Amino acid sequence: MAPLTPSEPVARTEPVASVTVVGLDAAGAPPHPALASVLAAAGLVVGAARHLAAVPVPAGADTVTLGPLAPAVRRLAEAVAAGVPAVVLASGDPGLFGIVRRLRAAGLPLRVVPAVSSVAAAFARAGLPWDGAAVVTAHGRDPRAALNACRALPLVAVLTAPGAGAAELGAGLVGWSRRLLVAEHLGTDAERIRAVTPEQAAAESWADPHVLLSLAEHASTGCGVGTAGAGQSAPATGGMRVDNQPAAAPAGGWALPETRYAHRDSMITKSEVRALVVARLRPRLGRLIWDVGAGSGSVGIECALLGAAVLAVEQDRGAGATIQANAAAHAVNVRLVAARAPEALAGLPEPDAVFVGGGGVDVLAAVAARRPERVVLTLAALDRVAPAVGLLRAAGYTVEGVQLSAARLADLPGGSIRLAATNPVVVLTGERPCTT
Repeated sequence: MAPLTPSEPVARTEPVASVTVVGLDAAGAPPHPALASVLAAAGLVVGAARHLAAVPVPAGADTVTLGPLAPAVRRLAEAVAAGVPAVVLASGDPGLFGIVRRLRAAGLPLRVVPAVSSVAAAFARAGLPWDGAAVVTAHGRDPRAALNACRALPLVAVLTAPGAGAAELGAGLVGWSRRLLVAEHLGTDAERIRAVTPEQAAAESWADPHVLLSLAEHASTGCGVGTAGAGQSAPATGGMRVDNQPAAAPAGGWALPETRYAHRDSMITKSEVRALVVARLRPRLGRLIWDVGAGSGSVGIECALLGAAVLAVEQDRGAGATIQANAAAHAVNVRLVAARAPEALAGLPEPDAVFVGGGGVDVLAAVAARRPERVVLTLAALDRVAPAVGLLRAAGYTVEGVQLSAARLADLPGGSIRLAATNPVVVLTGERPCTT
């Protein structure tokens, strides 16, 4: 067969999805133009009763009214196996806490046509930006997580459920300085948006489904955080952080025991030291952390668990393999630079913070020359402390230091317990003056 010339078309080989999930606009706009054609060809249409009543379902198509999801998934799987085009009708953006997740988990081939989500519509009705909001759901799960998000964060959107709506969340927010916006019947003639206090929300009944927006009444500020001065009222954004950071601590915790990592000859930053080091590095989404002399990679991995991007610099190839294995075990991405510092640091992207776990003064000097916001290092030898402090100060850093000496419980024969001391470690933190 002759090869294709540049002018010849290349046939598409991707499978055509036989289940199309179409969102119906929560803002009340007309359905997406694609809906008419996919409905016309559909042999099966699945949706809530209100959605099925809102669109022209073809006379010959079978319908499934959503209640329990399992029967609908089974019918959709049968349609896929038989080559019958199917349509699933959903609210707003079905990929946002919607049915797409469940259908993907069932292995169904999907095409998704989203509309404006109820969350986007609620913020639009309120005239608020929401790029810094945390979006959580109280539907089908313990509502305490959504409630605690509202207690902790300045701007939260909650997808509610019967028994876990504005009344229940409002009752849980009494005592917190919050303003609540409750959006009912979005996109319908009965649409209503009300601003209430937590007490008022708790005292009323609300139509399901509705969306709750929780806004902090006040916000404090620090270097790069907050939108209002200390003690001042927050603007209408509800005190949104300027770095767009909702909190995202790892579910499994951090400062994990050494047994959670593979390591050689106890060459690992002990958990008590690691807790302080990670706190000083301030990892979060949007920041890049270097872990220089990474060893087992435990510090960098815990920074990645907290949302930071991480570069691990380690010259020992065996240790490099260990770092990659540990990162995989904790389901995080850590880029390994298998080379010797300080030469390996040249050309790396600019870090926000650097942990120096190994190397001499030349490595620390090369790190300081890159001017990251924060430099954290651990030292076991006291004679290295003064040169390190002097180098960081000369580079314009304010330096703090602490010696950590931990003693862990250890069992003795006969059921007694003793304290087993770990080696003392000095932790130094260099910070450049805040300029924002």
